[in-house]
Amino acid sequence: MQLRVIDIISRKDIKAFHQFARDLYKDDVHFISHIDQDIEAIFNPKLNKAFENGGAKRWIVYSGQTVVGKVAAFYRKDAQQVGIGFFDSVDNPEVAKLLFDTATKWLNNKGYNRVEAPVNFGERDKYWGLLVEGFKNPSYQENYNFPYYQKLYENYGFTRSIEQTTSEARPESIDYDKYKRFSDRLVERSDLRAEHFKIKEMGRFVKDFTSIYNQAWSAHKDFMPMTEARVSDLFAEMKPIIREDLLWFMYDGDRPVGFYLSLIDLNQLFRYMDGNMNWFGKLKFYYRYKTVKVDKIRGIIFGVIPEFQNKGVYSIMIMKMYEVMRADPYIQSTELSWIGDFNPKMHALFDSLKAETVKVHFTYLKVY
Repeated sequence: MQLRVIDIISRKDIKAFHQFARDLYKDDVHFISHIDQDIEAIFNPKLNKAFENGGAKRWIVYSGQTVVGKVAAFYRKDAQQVGIGFFDSVDNPEVAKLLFDTATKWLNNKGYNRVEAPVNFGERDKYWGLLVEGFKNPSYQENYNFPYYQKLYENYGFTRSIEQTTSEARPESIDYDKYKRFSDRLVERSDLRAEHFKIKEMGRFVKDFTSIYNQAWSAHKDFMPMTEARVSDLFAEMKPIIREDLLWFMYDGDRPVGFYLSLIDLNQLFRYMDGNMNWFGKLKFYYRYKTVKVDKIRGIIFGVIPEFQNKGVYSIMIMKMYEVMRADPYIQSTELSWIGDFNPKMHALFDSLKAETVKVHFTYLKVY
């Protein structure tokens, strides 16, 4: 096999980068393409603030005139993050090795001798980890891949550093009476109260989210504080698909102490987009948004400030979400995503909900 590596430079190269995944998975009934515009925003210095203290580069590999693989590499000096992501390859160790060699050599020339993969050039809740269990029902902005990818990574010398799980909970599995009694007692004996998000008061909730997030995650490794400007941008991006009753905030009096944010399972709509949200894609999305009865929601982020992490705040928010699900005639389950093996408290909470593990992703590390 005569292979050649091409730097992603032209529009033609970018198109080939995106199209390769759709060609590779064309016979896989579970595959749902990432949205091209989402990926391009990650590699756009004007849109991705990670470029302020880092860099990124992409490549595709050809065999003759046929694309057989793609990969990206990035680094962030501020977060000490060095990674490889957006890897796709035919089932061929020679192709995978060339892709990994190209990415790691570029990073090595930048002064790095360790790399995580597959990761995102940005937030951990997107495009992070290699799927090793649960090869169906991929969620929006979640990595999906063939089972043989694990062999390609591990044969190259990558070793597992983090195991992250996705669980699914159903209303009928939750002991409603138990949680109801417990959460009611908490509210009666304290100043705790729950409030769902309101678009017309977005500025207030942006401020509250920022405050909670920066307290809740400050002790985590590689923590990067959020700014209100960044959070405002994120909520603005989500605004078209926000359901107010799926985003819950907890307060102790007027003090923000926790949040539990969920969205509808967007991939039930994006499966019709073929990866492109151009003007025609947006029309198709709007039509599906109005006609498709989405039956699953996805918990995208939880957070409670340290002072309140053992005071039942999660239980109150779970009850609120449960009541929303029970009142909706279409929603059958909620997906609880990206829980690392370093977070036993959250795993214990999911066990209490009788949540079933439905997907497992590995984050790999290689020192070279």
